[in-house]
Amino acid sequence: MSKITTASIRKFKGVRPIVCVSAYDAITAQLASEAGVDLILVGDSVGTTLLGYKTTVPVSLEAILHHTSAVSRVNPQSLIVADLPFYEGHLRGDELFKASAKLMQLGGAEAIKLEGGASISEQVADLVSRGVPVMGHIGLLPQSYHVLGGYRKFGKVESEKDILLRDALALQEAGAFAIVAEMVDAKLASDIARNLEIPLIGIGSGSDCDGQILVSCDLLGMTPGYVPVFVKQYADVKSVMTDAFRKFVSDVQNKTF
Repeated sequence: MSKITTASIRKFKGVRPIVCVSAYDAITAQLASEAGVDLILVGDSVGTTLLGYKTTVPVSLEAILHHTSAVSRVNPQSLIVADLPFYEGHLRGDELFKASAKLMQLGGAEAIKLEGGASISEQVADLVSRGVPVMGHIGLLPQSYHVLGGYRKFGKVESEKDILLRDALALQEAGAFAIVAEMVDAKLASDIARNLEIPLIGIGSGSDCDGQILVSCDLLGMTPGYVPVFVKQYADVKSVMTDAFRKFVSDVQNKTF
């Protein structure tokens, strides 16, 4: 497997599905890369998985930098994309560029992800013009949790359908190399994918997107709490780990180890 780049991701559209996972540590990143994952997103979902937050809002740039650095140290063949967290995602101009550059220069990110559609197209175009590859994100925007009042499906009503299509086209026009569509109605996601020249990566948005992304903790069956209904768990690592800890506890208490 040769090193995946943003150009590779764009070229995969219409050729084969793109495989993406969210991962936050060296071990998981190395295993994902060895398995053939195309893109590793160091997502702000680290907040609700590894860090114990209720939402992604409290996740800081320093936290994303810390976990991006861990992923990049194993030199995965997968493309490394880092999330711009809540605060930095609302910056503009030089400040936005500085935050993005920090993730690339110090963290080893090869692209950044920014939540939003047409409303952030100018920021996306500015970053791309400065040499920062950008992945867009439409549909459910977890950083807007407190405005939304919770998580839901998007694109079921006509007004949202038009907005989401415009958002995707605006991000493409601004220079994004790919877009994540989260919790978008499957039929609409399929239509958007057909109208784009860049890949649409789905999460809870049906099987007709150009690729799929899942949080590694969810697909491995490690998540102890709520798991989205669209997630397919490919292992039950939580049970394996719990059983191992119990055996260790028993061996130590019985002085057999």
